[in-house]
Amino acid sequence: MPQISLSGPDIFIILGFFFIVLFVGFIPGKKDTATVEGFFLSDRKVGLFLFVLTNVATWYGGILGVGEFTYRYGLLSWFTQGLPYYIFALIFAVFFSKKIREASLITIPDKLEEVYGSKVSFVSAILLFVLVSPAPYLLMTGSLLALIFHIKLFYGLLLAAFLSAVYLFKGGYKSYVFTDAFEFFIMFAGFIVTLIVAYMALGPVSYLKQNLPPAHLSLTGGVSYTYIAVWFLIALWTFTDPGFHQRCYAAKDGNTARTGIIISVVLWAFFDFLTTGVGLYSRAALPGLANPVLSYPMLAEKLLGSGLKGLFYAAMFATIMSTSNSFFFLSATTISKDLLFRFSKDKDERKLKPFAYLGIIITAVISITLVSLIPSVIDLWYAVGTVCIPGLILPVVSSYYPKLKISALMALIEVVLAFSVSLCWMLVRDRFSSVPVINELEPMIIGLFVAVIIHFGALLFQAKSGVVRLES
Repeated sequence: MPQISLSGPDIFIILGFFFIVLFVGFIPGKKDTATVEGFFLSDRKVGLFLFVLTNVATWYGGILGVGEFTYRYGLLSWFTQGLPYYIFALIFAVFFSKKIREASLITIPDKLEEVYGSKVSFVSAILLFVLVSPAPYLLMTGSLLALIFHIKLFYGLLLAAFLSAVYLFKGGYKSYVFTDAFEFFIMFAGFIVTLIVAYMALGPVSYLKQNLPPAHLSLTGGVSYTYIAVWFLIALWTFTDPGFHQRCYAAKDGNTARTGIIISVVLWAFFDFLTTGVGLYSRAALPGLANPVLSYPMLAEKLLGSGLKGLFYAAMFATIMSTSNSFFFLSATTISKDLLFRFSKDKDERKLKPFAYLGIIITAVISITLVSLIPSVIDLWYAVGTVCIPGLILPVVSSYYPKLKISALMALIEVVLAFSVSLCWMLVRDRFSSVPVINELEPMIIGLFVAVIIHFGALLFQAKSGVVRLES
């Protein structure tokens, strides 16, 4: 593990940041979480200001992963991790946000159960639980904590889980909204200052052109088009992202959700400009890093003085933890409402909160285990997105557009087969390394192909056989 040096003011700023996060997280009282909707959705009263702050902070959590990606591939990072998400987020805002708010549910499986029945809902809940695992964000937070405080990564992961989730036991959704609002301002402040310092210390764009590999300034980064296509397809998880749905459910009305997402896209673009710029300066100033995941911290070590370094680390923590706490809560919600509560004999929804507490603990255990198996942020994102999204995308979309609805049985087959095919191909693909064309077939593409064939084949059969769809 590389060594860094932090001054007293740096440590004070970082610890102060953690203290404020915990303080803000514990602000919500018993009245705020007295009801099920209060605990899980802040009584569906989130206004535009808090909606935007939470949406921006939560959606942009993979800061060390972005640093790693930019260090390795340059502008390809923005082209695959930024642009496609703007496109799909705008589509989501226009065509889905109001419909989701009007549904007034709590989770995606709630909607799938309403349209496709309990079996599709249950299987989808399992995939969604994997999809919103906070494992990548625990890895990033734990790595930073281990780097700063010179502790083992395992202890860093435990501390990361504590800092991301402890206040959720008390305040639920409102706690993570409040903490995200604070973290929003810290993350922007830290990266603005760092980019300015890098520009002044190292030089303008001409410095980057002289010190970066040519491919780093190309949008395609020298990788295959199928690889790029898969990252664009992974961005489809915007439509199946439980966080997007949850924030729309919690908004005070449909217009708030739609307008909030559109404003968020503008702020994401600005933050992507900051993070990509800092990443490019890191690659130019620090060629040959053994562990590109730490490219941002190593640039801070090289350029930033006392105090500013602490602010930058706080900004990285803010960016990661604002997503980590969201994913913890989403995972806990999925476990409690869509999995554990489903098998409970007592169907009193007031009993959901204890299940949610258990869900937070289960999420922490599973996430730490997953990190130990796949210790790469990019690989975690890739693996989870590749196998989970193909089976979910069309059932979720069709649940809000009745003309695309298929039978419950075919929807179940679609979810299971698309997931299974993607997973199997991901596991055996390397065996065909000597066959270039076959080896280049990405698991997600195969999974989506299976899903499209099943879904639209079922629609065609329904049209020819005169099956009447129930409009809902």
